[in-house]
Amino acid sequence: MNTEADTRAAVEPPGRAAGDSRPPTGVGGDSSAARSTVDDSRFFARLDLNLLRVLVAIARFRSVTEAGRHLSLSQPATSNALARLREAFGDPLFVRAPGALAPTPLAARLAPIVARHLEELEAALGERAAFDPASSTTEWRLSLSDLGEIVFLSAIVEAVRSDAPHTRVTNASVPVERVADALAHREIDLAVGIIDTKQRGLRCTVLFRERYVALSRRDCPRAWRTRRGFTDAPLAVASPTATYHGEIAERIERLGRHSGIVVRARHFSTMPDLVARGELVAIVPEMFALMACERHGLAMWPIPVPTPRYDVCMVWHGALDTDAAQQWLRERVLRAFVRAEAR
Repeated sequence: MNTEADTRAAVEPPGRAAGDSRPPTGVGGDSSAARSTVDDSRFFARLDLNLLRVLVAIARFRSVTEAGRHLSLSQPATSNALARLREAFGDPLFVRAPGALAPTPLAARLAPIVARHLEELEAALGERAAFDPASSTTEWRLSLSDLGEIVFLSAIVEAVRSDAPHTRVTNASVPVERVADALAHREIDLAVGIIDTKQRGLRCTVLFRERYVALSRRDCPRAWRTRRGFTDAPLAVASPTATYHGEIAERIERLGRHSGIVVRARHFSTMPDLVARGELVAIVPEMFALMACERHGLAMWPIPVPTPRYDVCMVWHGALDTDAAQQWLRERVLRAFVRAEAR
């Protein structure tokens, strides 16, 4: 039960002097003042969800003190919220009655409607949409570079469609400088590659660490595999537009190998054929070299000069952290890379 002070604080409308004997506005029926206030286009700008929660709690407990305790609010804060509600609705909303507060007709009509909608809103905000891969017809939009498409796409498609056979996979191949924007605007679901993950809102998982290796025919001169002999090897490099891999030629040139680069290609896909047809050494990522050796009978060996390692990452936007379908997709992509590394 309210204390007398709590009850007085709860029921005195703003600007009403203590002891004023005039009947409170709205008692006995919806007042014209309340109706005109609600019709005012500025009415909803004066409300927020917390005020409506106070309205529902006072209607439930018939006490400002108990409503505040339920909402973890102090009695003065709850009284202040009630004062704001009265001002917004132009109605006392709750008046003194024996042993409790009594709702005015307006409050009695509004409280159950507001309570129902608040419950629906809380349920909607707390609910995670279920995802059924077996029945889903989702189109997954990824971003892989040309090299990523060659090396990763088939493994990703296998991992995804084995459990989600009605889904589709599209490689949108967004330029690396646009990846963050494309993720933020939901143009793509995730990206795989060498990507700046420090940009705002992005999340990242490192899939594996990669390095460059040399790719050649099995019968290439053995001297090429030594640091001194490597300087005589005719090199082939790929320089895809706007990717980290385009820097490998610059790195080799800084090592004094400019004269040794005899072929500069746009795409890695040409490298195995170039190596197989002539006495060349291609500088390529290790995972691509493994694939080329298996398919074309070539040889792979460590580059006898320092070259950097780099992280290949899966990147997505933080807004999709808890989305069930996106979580499933990321788990399948991660599984595809675990399998690939195990081979």
